[in-house]
Amino acid sequence: MTYALVNSPVGTLTLVADGEALTGLYMERAKHVPDAATFGPRDDDALAVVAGQLGEYFGGRRRTFDVPLRPAGSPFQRRVWEALTRIPYGATCSYGELTAELGLTAQAVRAVAGANGRNPVSIIVPCHRVIGADGSLTGYAGGVERKRYLLDLERQDATLF
Repeated sequence: MTYALVNSPVGTLTLVADGEALTGLYMERAKHVPDAATFGPRDDDALAVVAGQLGEYFGGRRRTFDVPLRPAGSPFQRRVWEALTRIPYGATCSYGELTAELGLTAQAVRAVAGANGRNPVSIIVPCHRVIGADGSLTGYAGGVERKRYLLDLERQDATLF
């Protein structure tokens, strides 16, 4: 394991990798961040490609990421996270719509929301694109202000491509 720190418009991001794939992207003061002692040594060079792609994203020059990912989670969580990657740049969907997309009944909305909130690779796996049924910016592990920033960034830039 190794990690890098990246400055961004939403604060310092901690990138964590296992040598082959990105396993975590955490915002400072976000919920569900593992103990930093598990991240291994700092090596900004090892994660330069990810940092570069994030810079392009925040600069409005990248809509998708192409770095290998290996987020740790249950099979259900990984299934939800995979579905998140299919939400287009600049678009949103509700928790109910995401649940239906997964072929689950409405009773599974809370479980889907819980998996969404535990996404360890935020931004790259775009959990910020999931909103309340009424359009509200409900819970986000990184904070609602960051969620608003990311959605506004994508909506603004979506017309430029």
